[in-house]
Amino acid sequence: MSFPGGTSVSHLDVYSDAAGDGICGGSPHLHLVSTEAYLVVSGEGELQSIDGEGYRETPLTAGSVVWFTPGTIHRAVNNGGLRVVVLMSNAGLPEAGDAVMTFPAEVVADAAAYAEAASLGAPQEQAGRAARRRDLAVAGFEVLRDAALAGDPAPLAAFHAAAGALVRERAAAWPGLVAAGPLAQAQESLALASAVAAGDVGHLATARVHEAAASTGERRFGMCGRLRTYDVTAVPTDQESSR
Repeated sequence: MSFPGGTSVSHLDVYSDAAGDGICGGSPHLHLVSTEAYLVVSGEGELQSIDGEGYRETPLTAGSVVWFTPGTIHRAVNNGGLRVVVLMSNAGLPEAGDAVMTFPAEVVADAAAYAEAASLGAPQEQAGRAARRRDLAVAGFEVLRDAALAGDPAPLAAFHAAAGALVRERAAAWPGLVAAGPLAQAQESLALASAVAAGDVGHLATARVHEAAASTGERRFGMCGRLRTYDVTAVPTDQESSR
């Protein structure tokens, strides 16, 4: 059994250095299929977002639980020590390209230019390139934010269309990931519920505890900050049910 709901989990330390606009935080972006949730562990900040209802700033403090659906442009802002547990639906899908950063329109419209701007390069380059791509994403975000504040929905609609065009080719593999992950888990749960309703509880004998292994080494550079990820896909076959 994979992690509940076919989701993924990671620890996020939101970037604490300032972008070009003087605000500390991550690279604004959206997901096209996946819903993301923040469970704030410590620190303070806010979530800046743009969606069909306009621009919004949602405070983040220890204990906050905030989630945002596909198409929500979001920017994590760190006002001091912001650390978050991130839950992401459709485990594996974000890693397969279900995210587009808010680079300026001319970059998002050019697949090669986008790939170059998004690339972190060699390990020794990653800190600098993460900062540069964040600043570029903030520049595009400001255009979309200002339009939303002015009541002009056209730039957001254009960005959504450009993001869809950018990922369309690689999205061909996404239905399979969803089918093998959350859909398969939901179907298994439905089958178990039907079995219990019919008086069959044989599956209870196979109950086990599973423990995820955290990624080793340096936390990687993510879009919003430094990430420590967990492998929640591997399912041991001989793990004991108790320790």
